[in-house]
Amino acid sequence: MIVFTKNRGFLTFTDDKGGIPMAEDVLAPMVGKILKIKVKPGDRVQEDDEILVMESMKLETSVHAPCSGVVKEIKVSEGDRVEEDDLLVVIE
Repeated sequence: MIVFTKNRGFLTFTDDKGGIPMAEDVLAPMVGKILKIKVKPGDRVQEDDEILVMESMKLETSVHAPCSGVVKEIKVSEGDRVEEDDLLVVIE
């Protein structure tokens, strides 16, 4: 069984046999527009690396990796408008 928890705009997927993280879903922290995507699938990221920049109310906000891992999927494109908690990036 897979267990997920939401914490600070991230969904963490773990197994039910010890809580070993399987993937982290990076969610939009607010309503806004995607300005720049700084990673691509297959890129290795470290915790706190900047992975994309979004704009909300004319302010730019950096979105950072919640964990170290490999970018599995990018669910948005530059120029996309997103709602709070929309899925942006999956890191394994």
